[in-house]
Amino acid sequence: MYLESDLLPLSALQHLVFCERQCALIHVEQQWEENRFTAEGRVMHERAHEAERERAGDVLTVRGLRLRSLTLGLSGVADVVEFNERASTVRPVEYKRGKPKSDGCDEAQLCGQAMCLEEMLSVSIAEGDLYYGSQRKRHAVAFTQELRAETRRLALQLHELIDAGITPLAQYDKKCERCSLMDTCMPGVLGADHDVGRYIQRHVREEIK
Repeated sequence: MYLESDLLPLSALQHLVFCERQCALIHVEQQWEENRFTAEGRVMHERAHEAERERAGDVLTVRGLRLRSLTLGLSGVADVVEFNERASTVRPVEYKRGKPKSDGCDEAQLCGQAMCLEEMLSVSIAEGDLYYGSQRKRHAVAFTQELRAETRRLALQLHELIDAGITPLAQYDKKCERCSLMDTCMPGVLGADHDVGRYIQRHVREEIK
C-alpha cells in the first residue's frame, strides 16, 4: 500500500511501455518537449474534458474525473467515465489521437484507470473503451486477469524506475522518430553501442577539415 505522497502519474504507464528511457527523462529528469503528435493529443484531451458531465437516458457521462489507487500507487484523470444506472456498470473511456498500437501501452493505461475506479467506488469493472481520433471509433478493452496482472507489474516497475532515479542508456529504435524527446535523448549519439568519445573526436576532425 502506497502513501498519497508516493503516487505516480497513470499516464507514465504508457511512457514506460513505449520506452523506459523516455519515461525516466520525463518523470525523473522532468524533461518534456512537444511535437505535432503530443500537441494533437493534448488538444484532444482538452476537448474531452470541456463539459464536466451530461446525461443521456440512464447513462451519466463524467469528464475529467480524478482517479487514484493506493494499491497501485497511481493517480491521474480519466477522460470520460460512463455510469449506466440501469445496468449498474462503470465504463472508462480513454481518448487517443492516433490509431491502435501493438505494444499494449494504451490498454495498460486504461486498465489502470479501471483499477483505480474499482478501488475508489468498490465496484467491479469488466471493460472500457479506447477512442482513437484517427479512426473516430471506439475499441472495447476487456480487463482480463492477464491485463490486470500486467498493469500491476508495470506499476511496480514504474515505482522501481522512479525510486532508482537512474535514466537508462539510450538505444535507437525505429519508434524513436515519433518521440518528442528525440533531440533531448539523442539515441543515435548516446546509445549503449556508441562511444561518445569517438563520436566527439570524429566531429571535431570534420570541423577542422
